Amino acid sequence: MGREKTTRLSVSIVTATMPRFRLFVAVVWIVGLAIPQSGAAQSASTCDGSGLNLTVKNVGLSIGDSERTTGVRLNYRDRCLEAAHGLNLTLWRPHEAEEANEGFAGGTVNGIALGLPLTGAKHLRGIGLGAGIEVDETLSGIAVAPIGLGSGGRLRGVAIGGLGVGSGDRLDGIMVGGLGAGAGEETRGVLVGGLGAGSGGSSNGLLLGGLGAGAGENANGVLIGGLGAGAGERATGLLVGGAGAGAGESARGVLLGGLGAGAGERATGFLIGGLGAGAGERLTGIGLSVGAVGAGETMNGVGIGGLGVGAGQGLNGIMVSGAVAGSKNVTGLGITGGYMRIEEGTLRGVSVSSVNDIRGTQQGLTIGLVNYARSLHGVQLGLVNIARNNPPAATILPGLNLNL
Repeated sequence: MGREKTTRLSVSIVTATMPRFRLFVAVVWIVGLAIPQSGAAQSASTCDGSGLNLTVKNVGLSIGDSERTTGVRLNYRDRCLEAAHGLNLTLWRPHEAEEANEGFAGGTVNGIALGLPLTGAKHLRGIGLGAGIEVDETLSGIAVAPIGLGSGGRLRGVAIGGLGVGSGDRLDGIMVGGLGAGAGEETRGVLVGGLGAGSGGSSNGLLLGGLGAGAGENANGVLIGGLGAGAGERATGLLVGGAGAGAGESARGVLLGGLGAGAGERATGFLIGGLGAGAGERLTGIGLSVGAVGAGETMNGVGIGGLGVGAGQGLNGIMVSGAVAGSKNVTGLGITGGYMRIEEGTLRGVSVSSVNDIRGTQQGLTIGLVNYARSLHGVQLGLVNIARNNPPAATILPGLNLNL
């Protein structure tokens, strides 16, 4: 009991003589230099918790590189820390651990990690504040660092870094970086980067990058990039890119690209591209472009292109083009200022164009200056109407030609 009373009395005396926070920092510097805990001869395996420990059963105030503390722990640079519960104040990032202990020698901080200017830990659960924060494995809670902030493993909570912020593994929460923000694997939440924001795996939520935003695999939610936004595999939701927006495989939702918007395979929804919008295989929905709208195989829905609309195998729905439109097969309504062409297939519906060139079968109505059909089973209205399957007297007719 006498020893405990002496310890409590020492704590009271020290506390009473530290009315200002800067005195804490001064003490940390002095003790950090006086105690050989940072010497090259001492390794992480020989830590003895050296320091001034004004504690009872590790509870209280510790000044130096103690191994375990509950309360307030002040140290220049961590090497021996195993666990700190409460406030852990350091002046520099933890030492690199010896080869026998991979990663940091920073240990676990449960509570507040405060760096003046830098701090870090192997695991941080709670609040991290400093000019720079470096966590070797997991960060759970809220961390703010004006210079930069990073976690080698998983990050859960809110992380804000002045220059950049990143997680080597997965993000669950909110990450904001002045220059960039990124996670090596999956993200669930919000990523905001002044220049760029990205996820090496899948992104679920919001990615916002001043220049670009992207996911290496799937993007589910909203991606907005000043120049570009994209997903390496599938995109579901909204993608907006100043220059382009796209997905390597399939896209479902809304894609907006200043120059282009598209998917490498399938696109379903609403695509708007300044110069082009399309899909490598199938486009289902609405495609709009000042330039061209198209699909490598089939397009189902509405395609409106200032220059052209086309699909390799089939156009089904409504297509409006300022210059050209065409496919192997067209079913629906086509309106073209210049030239409509069906190649070795069938037109089923109505085509209005200056020139309707049906190099296959026409089943329906064509209206134009010149209408041509290799096999007519419908009506042609125009200045010159040519139906190759009609009798010689009716092969070429002005005004009207038909075969019903």
